[in-house]
Order: sequence, then C-alpha cells, then structure tokens
Amino acid sequence: MTDKLILITLLVKLGVVASVASALARASSFRRLLFADHRTTRQTLALVAFLVVPLTLGVWLRFAVPNFLAADISFETVVLLGLLVGPGWAMLGGVVLSVPAVYHHEYLALPFDAALGLAAGILGRFVEKEEIWSFTPFIDLSLYRWVRRNLRQPRIDRQILLLVLIAGMEMVRDWIAHAFPGRLFALLASQWWIQGLVWLSAPIVVGIALKVWNALRIELSLEEQKRLLLEARLDALQRQINPHFLFNTLNSIASLVRMNPEMAREMTVKLANILRALLKDHDTYVPLSEELKFTDDYLDIEVVRFGREKLRVEKEIDPRTLSVLVPSILLQPLIENSIKHGLEPRIHGGTVTLRSKMEGDRLRIEVEDDGVGMGTKPASALPRTGAGIGMKNVQERLEVLYGNQARFVVVSNPGRGTLVTLEIPVGLQN
Repeated sequence: MTDKLILITLLVKLGVVASVASALARASSFRRLLFADHRTTRQTLALVAFLVVPLTLGVWLRFAVPNFLAADISFETVVLLGLLVGPGWAMLGGVVLSVPAVYHHEYLALPFDAALGLAAGILGRFVEKEEIWSFTPFIDLSLYRWVRRNLRQPRIDRQILLLVLIAGMEMVRDWIAHAFPGRLFALLASQWWIQGLVWLSAPIVVGIALKVWNALRIELSLEEQKRLLLEARLDALQRQINPHFLFNTLNSIASLVRMNPEMAREMTVKLANILRALLKDHDTYVPLSEELKFTDDYLDIEVVRFGREKLRVEKEIDPRTLSVLVPSILLQPLIENSIKHGLEPRIHGGTVTLRSKMEGDRLRIEVEDDGVGMGTKPASALPRTGAGIGMKNVQERLEVLYGNQARFVVVSNPGRGTLVTLEIPVGLQN
C-alpha cells in the first residue's frame, strides 16, 4: 500500500461519508429514528440496521474492488453507533460489520470492532448529547486562548476529549494491524506525517457525519418551533374570540332578566350549551356540520332576544360540505358581525343567510345580511373593538392556517347589507 494510495483513500473517504450521511438524512424513517428522544428495542435495531447494512456492503467492496479502500468506513461507523446509540448496540454493529473481514481471514476485526463499540459507547455516555452533536475536529485555531482559559480554571474539554480519544483508538488499530499483518485492516503509511493524517481522518469522518445530521436536526427543530409559534398565535386568537363572544351573550341575557324572566331562562340554557362546547378541549379543525351546530345555539339566543319577526335565519348548505373540516368557531364571529352591525341598527331587523358549496377542491362559505352595511371600509380596516375583533381574528386565523391559499372577502353596500365570503382549500388540514 503506497503513501499516494493512502492519501487518495483519505480524500475519497471524506466524500463517501458525506454521501452516505446525506443519503440517510433524506430518508424520513431514518430521521425519525435518529432524532427520537426515546426508542423501543425494535426502533433501535432499525436505526442500527440503517447504518450497518449498507456499510457492511462497503467492507465487502474493499475486497471485491481493487484499491477501493475508502469503501470501508466500519471504524467510523462503530464510533458513531457508540456515541449515538450506546455500547451494546455499537458492539452488535461492530460484529456485523466485521463479518466480511473475518470471512477474508482478518480474524482480529471482530474482537477489535466489538471492543471499539464498547469504548465508543462508554465515551458517548460520558459526553452530553449536545456536545456530541456539536462535535467538530476543527478546534478553535486560537489555541493560545484555549490554553490560557484552562490554566486559569482547569476543566475537561469534552470536544478535545472526543477528538483525542477517536484519534487514539485509530492509533491502537494501526498498532495492532502493524503487529499482526493481514489480521486487521488499517492504513499504514511509510511517512510519519501521512500516518498523522490517517489518525486525524477518523475524527474528521465522524465529525462530517455528525455535522450533516446536526444541520438537519437544527432545521427540523426550527420547523417545530415555527409550528409551535403558529399554534400559540392561533390559540391566542381563539382565546380572544371566546371572552368577547361571552361578554356580548351575557349582555343579551342581562337585558331580559327583569322584562322576560322565562325568555332569560331559555337563553341561559342555550348559553350553558355554548359554554359546555367552549370549555371542552377543541381541535383546530371540526367538521362543518359541528360548526353549524355551534352557531345554531348562538343564533337561537339572538332570535330569542330580537324576536323571530325581526331576525330571520336562512341556510343554503350543500350536503357535500357538511363533512369538510373547517377551523373551529369560524362562523360565529361573522354572524355576530352581521347581527350587531348590520341588522340591529335597522328598526325592522332583517335576514342572515348562510351558504356553503364546493368549488372543485375548495370550500366556499358565505355569510350575508340585508342590513345597513358598514360603509366602504375593507375588512383590514375594521376597528379592533366590538365585532371588528371577531372579523379580524377570523382573517388572521385563515392566514395562519392556510397562508395565501385562503380567501377572505368582504363586500358591503350601505343600506343593502354585507356579504362575507370565505374560500379555503379542502384536504390541507394537517
């Protein structure tokens, strides 16, 4: 084995490990297993298989393809298993990886890989997980600052400890391979500086794989934080609607307690139904049929308060839309806006009309009234008081849940009424 071949092998090995790490990172099953906080025995075995099976073939390629020594990255794989999975599983992975080598008379491969898995696993238990993920062989070049910091307050630098121990285990392999030729694979150079590169390449290869997977881990973590932020914002909007709605409903009941106690009692029962629905845990999405039941209780309260001759409700609901999932408490703020700002100012009241229909893969919902209208202001210009809170929150919730795939359009004509149109995609409620 010439020194030139060793240098080429080291360079190719860097590309091999980067390719393998990237290919594995694209597999959703591997990502789920690798970043799981807790794994069952079956899941851990599957994770080990993801690494060991293809790389055992790499060990076999070393014998099948002349001078393709870079295909064998079994040493680094066992170290990774020890750091990420634990000593027992790393020993098992080392035994499997050594099978092709043992078959070709490298009999020391099995005990060495098993011992390497044990050592790497113990090291992984000693070092914090975050320090493993952040491991890099490229130590801060300002060694002066590192030395001065440790002279002031000596401490164990686990990053350097990982680097030294991985390189040290590579040195042990080279020593065994030199002492027992043909019984253990290792890259043995004739020049000391090339041999030094061989020792340094082991932590570099381990660091490359960890860097690739850590970049993915950070990306997934950012996506999860973004999701949680959106959920928190959505929850805040939801909580803003509920007190506002309850405040107006209680005002409606309070106005009838003395004049019509029986009617106030009936409204209280309806309010109890609404409170029961509000206090239970809500999903982000509910079937449209369930949303309509919720709005029916609210409309019943308003009809009792206004009188059936002043508040009329009409529905034009396409049966195909009843099973479609929609954001919970979506329609009540819009109906409230129609009643409070459209019909209540009119002496003779008016009609609220609910419509739903399918348009291809989109659901179209309309809330229309024949009230006084609200001028020429767009929905975005509604005040953040009164029913304007509900309108603004519905609009913001649609933006959070659907982005630019949802439409929220308000058309109002003074003296003729207001039409609110919602269009949302069907099948994106994940």
